[in-house]
Amino acid sequence: MKRILVVDDDPWVRKLVRGYLERAGFAVTATASGEEALAEFTAHPPDLVVLDLMLPAMDGLEVARRIRSSSPVPIIMLTARSTEEDRVVGLELGADDYVVKPFSARELEARVRAVFRRAESGPAEPRVAEADGIRLDLERREAWVDGRPVELTALEFDLLAFLVQHPGRAFTRLELLEAVRGSSFASFERAIDSHIKRLRKKIEPVPEAPTRIVTVYGVGYKLAAEGPREPG
Repeated sequence: MKRILVVDDDPWVRKLVRGYLERAGFAVTATASGEEALAEFTAHPPDLVVLDLMLPAMDGLEVARRIRSSSPVPIIMLTARSTEEDRVVGLELGADDYVVKPFSARELEARVRAVFRRAESGPAEPRVAEADGIRLDLERREAWVDGRPVELTALEFDLLAFLVQHPGRAFTRLELLEAVRGSSFASFERAIDSHIKRLRKKIEPVPEAPTRIVTVYGVGYKLAAEGPREPG
C-alpha cells in the first residue's frame, strides 16, 4: 500500500484529504506544520508528499527544499495562490505537480494517481536507453552517468529519458512539457528551464558549461550526443 504524507495547517483540509485518500486505498499520515512534516518524513519516509505552500513558521517551499535535498520522492503542492509566479516556484523546486485551492478531493486523487503512474511506469521497449555516457533502465527507472548511479526525481527521469531516446533532436519547452507531463502547461513553460538546470547539475561534468543537454537558441534543448540507443 502506498504511503502518503499530507501537510496542511488547516484541520478541515487535513481531514478531507486524509479521509478521501484512505478510502481510495492509500495509507495516509497528516501533519500540521513543516517541522512535524520533516520529522515524520525522516521517521517514516512516504511514497508521496501532498504539501501546502502556505504553512506557519516554515513554509511549504522550505519544506520542499529540504525534502528535495535528500530525496526524489514525488511532491504535489497545494496552494491558494493562483499567480503563475507562485506556481512556477513550486515546480522549480522540484515539485511534480500542483493543485490550486479550493480543489475537489477527486481532482487531488487523480493527480496523485497520475504522479504515481509517471514515477512507476516506463515504456516496454526499449528497456535500456544509452547516449553519451548516460545509461537509463526504463523499466526499473534507474540512471547512471559515466558508470555512476544518479538519483533523479520522477519528472527529471522522464525528461532525461525522452531526450536520450531522441539524441540530437531539438525540442521546444512546450514539447518537453507535453512529453513528460502528458499535456501542455503553456504558462509554466519556463519551469522546464529549472528542471534542465537541476539535471545538468547531476549529469554534466561542468554544469555551467553543459556538453550533454545543450541549449538550442530560439528553440529549446536537445541531447547533443548522437550516441547509440540499446534495447534491453
